[in-house]
Amino acid sequence: MTAKTVLGFDFGTKSIGIAIGQQLTGSASPLTSIKAVDGIPDWQQIAALIEEWQPDLVVVGLPLNMDGTEQEMTQKARKFANRIAGRFGVKVATQDERLTTADAKARLFELGGFKALTKGQIDAVSAVLIIESYFENQY
Repeated sequence: MTAKTVLGFDFGTKSIGIAIGQQLTGSASPLTSIKAVDGIPDWQQIAALIEEWQPDLVVVGLPLNMDGTEQEMTQKARKFANRIAGRFGVKVATQDERLTTADAKARLFELGGFKALTKGQIDAVSAVLIIESYFENQY
């Protein structure tokens, strides 16, 4: 198996968390989060990240209701995923992201207490969890 580089996105209407992962190690690291206006990011920033990391795959978190049904945000995240595929010609997958924000808060709190909990960091760590759960589902 070749080592795949995966760029993960935790889509939100105001902020989009981004992480980078390696399939070989099954791990990911938070990169950054970018501002969005009504779910529309600065596509230049995303282009720069794709250019820099050259991902083999992009994984976008899919926010579902706890019972697995779709909601308005699910459609917006799917549209965002389709735009990345269309704009940059990269392979895109979606990943159920239920509970990632709660997990991200718990993980950050363990690492640094309340002062670690900035919105941008939560979004970036959520993107890490999206990549890691994607990897876990591959095996």
